[in-house]
Amino acid sequence: MTERKSITPTHLYRNNDRLIGIGNAFWNMSYENGVAGIVGDLQDGVFHMPDGHEFVNFTVCSYLDLDTHPKVIDGAVDSLRRFGVLDHCIPRTRVQTPVLLELEESLGELFGAMVISAVSTAAASTGLLPLIASGHLGNGTRPLMVFDKNAHVSMANAKPSCADETEVVTSRHHDLDFLEDMCRTYERVCYVVDGSDSLGGYAPVKELAELQDKYNLLVFYDDSHSLSAYGERGIGYVRSHSPVLDERTITVATLSKGFGAGGTAILLDGYTEETRRLIERFAGPLGYSQKMNAAGVGAALASAEIHRTEELTQLQGRLRSNIALFDSLVTTEQAESTFPIRVVPMSDATVVEAAKQVFAAGFYTSPVFFPIVARGTAGLRVMLRAGQTEEQIRRLAAALIKAGALPAAAQPGSVPE
Repeated sequence: MTERKSITPTHLYRNNDRLIGIGNAFWNMSYENGVAGIVGDLQDGVFHMPDGHEFVNFTVCSYLDLDTHPKVIDGAVDSLRRFGVLDHCIPRTRVQTPVLLELEESLGELFGAMVISAVSTAAASTGLLPLIASGHLGNGTRPLMVFDKNAHVSMANAKPSCADETEVVTSRHHDLDFLEDMCRTYERVCYVVDGSDSLGGYAPVKELAELQDKYNLLVFYDDSHSLSAYGERGIGYVRSHSPVLDERTITVATLSKGFGAGGTAILLDGYTEETRRLIERFAGPLGYSQKMNAAGVGAALASAEIHRTEELTQLQGRLRSNIALFDSLVTTEQAESTFPIRVVPMSDATVVEAAKQVFAAGFYTSPVFFPIVARGTAGLRVMLRAGQTEEQIRRLAAALIKAGALPAAAQPGSVPE
């Protein structure tokens, strides 16, 4: 009998053996200790579990609490009634109701860009990045695709499909020297990076703009975590700071975090309607019968109207105040940043137990560990929001310090009481 061949993985762009082999132990520990897989009813900002335990969720991305805003909820319901269908399941390139066009026009005015909607940011990146790799989205030149080491998995998962079109490399986090070396070496380079990082912090947008001007660098940003929370009318960090808002900058940003709705906005500058048709036809999931449904569109339309009012400015102000209060109480590397995410340092050995203690005190903070963060840099992720009260933040800080966090007044190397 002929011996059958076994497969040897290349692990050029992904390594599930390592990903699952290490990460699953932390996930199992989280489930066993009751800090993952939690189910509860949300009432007036507090989760109520079947066993009677109540907690405030401090790991949710709705930074302005717009996901529970009455106008956003009503917008979703009203849209269903107005358009009379939840999801007319056919690619929009074939037949569509006016629901997506109405949203894209509203968002286009809000952000000052051509907007194409998608069902999710993962779907948008999955569809767009291979088109950039082949040169069909850009200036016609196949670029070297440089993925930032910390690029969100929704972008990093596109590496294999990009590699079928061009060369793909991974750089250290925000390694501008490496990026400039690649720009000197290759005819065209595309850098794939988070504009706002899920573990706190922003991309060096101005420095990247200098490389864009000098070498015609194309930058693909995912700015999901700063949309709504940052900038006038909530346009996000990239659009607030980048001096290069033309065809050399492409941004995707979810509408399900700070925006409080659902779906994703693709923000394009300097592109024509011909580009829109190309994306709708050939950008993978964007061309399937998977698109934002009428309820999600209605919620996003209502949120967009809030973004045009003074209420948004007030919500952003409350968020900044809550961030400053937390920073005055607990030490993190992200302190003094306008970014609403803080990672409270813990060890790999203590992070799950610390999350369990904080949860017992009435607060959920998610333990983050490999592969979410590098090995040895575990911590508790805290997300500040506009609707959190001063009492809640102070009680959370006390629970974190009791679980092993350093108080803000502590010096490096000191031990909290």
